[in-house]
Amino acid sequence: MNESYPTRRSLAAALSSTLLPAALLSRASAAGNGRPNVLFLHCHDLGQHLHCYGVDGVQSPNLDRLAAEGVLFENHFATAPQCSPSRASLFTGRYPHSNGVMGLTHADFAWDLNPGERHAGQILAAAGYACAGVGVIHETRSGGKRCGFVDYSPVSTAKEMADTVIERLKEFARLADKPFYLQAGCVEPHRLPQADGTADQGFLGGRLAADTSRGVTVPPYLRDTEGTRTELAELQGAIRHMDEHMGRVLAALRELGLEENTLVVFATDHGIAMPRAKCSLYEPGLRTAFILRYPRREGWHGGIRHKQMVSNIDCLPAILDLAGVPIPAALQGRSLAPLLDGRSYTERDRIFGEITWHDYYDPRRSIRTGDHKLIVNFSSAPAFMDPSQSWRPRADTVVPANHALAYHPAYEFYDLTGDPWEQKDVSKESAYAPVIEQLRKELAAHLQSTRDPILNGAVTGPLHRKSQAWLQGNPIL
Repeated sequence: MNESYPTRRSLAAALSSTLLPAALLSRASAAGNGRPNVLFLHCHDLGQHLHCYGVDGVQSPNLDRLAAEGVLFENHFATAPQCSPSRASLFTGRYPHSNGVMGLTHADFAWDLNPGERHAGQILAAAGYACAGVGVIHETRSGGKRCGFVDYSPVSTAKEMADTVIERLKEFARLADKPFYLQAGCVEPHRLPQADGTADQGFLGGRLAADTSRGVTVPPYLRDTEGTRTELAELQGAIRHMDEHMGRVLAALRELGLEENTLVVFATDHGIAMPRAKCSLYEPGLRTAFILRYPRREGWHGGIRHKQMVSNIDCLPAILDLAGVPIPAALQGRSLAPLLDGRSYTERDRIFGEITWHDYYDPRRSIRTGDHKLIVNFSSAPAFMDPSQSWRPRADTVVPANHALAYHPAYEFYDLTGDPWEQKDVSKESAYAPVIEQLRKELAAHLQSTRDPILNGAVTGPLHRKSQAWLQGNPIL
């Protein structure tokens, strides 16, 4: 069930009476000699499935309020539609094939950041920030210290994360001698295991409740069936739960006197864990929520909505820009600060996406303009990788009509102006030949300039290399 949490009024009373006297609250507002604090909040598998992004069935009042007070990016895209690679891009400002995380980091998937990659926490720690992490770290298998966190707490549920983040915020408010970077993430609304570890996974995990209080919003790429609606009701409940605890954190930030000088960033890794979303390069897989708020700087707050296409590799450069920290030359993202400040800003007219490994090897690359998308497939795998973590998936896609009989073609092309959900592949229609050829050249140039190993042949994963070494007589570590 969704846990209850203190109202802002009750939290304010608790903080003022037992935590921080007025003098310390005043100090907290001036932390770090005016340099901005950064609170980076993130969650799993959300896509843009929030009420403030137009999904009527979802209850997300706290994140809606953050958007109403801050800045929302309507056309924000992940570099990759799966957990670890996308997060690695968020926190390094570099594409997955450049930073080394081309698949999941946990268990025998075992991908990790390249040794020389610098995480946001490392960069900000070197610049004098107090850096801490709470909850989900999925961009490396090497733990919080690899991310520059002197203090790291591995709790992952939304409630535990919020509890711990609030305690960290209290500590930062007490010290108030340097700015802080606090990165905090929760597992919800990721699919959760049931008590029986062998059972199919849904979104509730035996502890949350489905939410149909505003109806159920079925996106057009899914069939409107009983199974689809049941799963989406569960997802809506998990999102409502996550939003409640994000709200607790945001309320604490305000009551501790830290809100004015803290850049709040809210982001997710990729699309919802439904067919043809997560693990796919289609729009529902790559479109992601991205909201920020910094009250002290014009253009960084005030209920602004930007329509420009931006990538999640653009997030770290923007944070560094605001903090006055030099942006490393190796970063492949472009800072959003000029856009937010109203200065000269070169908009992206191309967005690049990629997937190499997730549950299995399914290498794909994409290029998207405002009107078109080209997807190149490097294997004849199934038409989409199923993210349901279920033996018997309950939801079905409109396209393909029969997932069991559909496989990747060499390439796909979609006209987004009339087909925003990519339901009709028009790659064989002669009218589109010139633009397909142009995007082919641009995608090839991007892969060459960023040294994507996919151009050299099949990309072997860590388990392949481990098993190969074992066959040659080396022990498995």
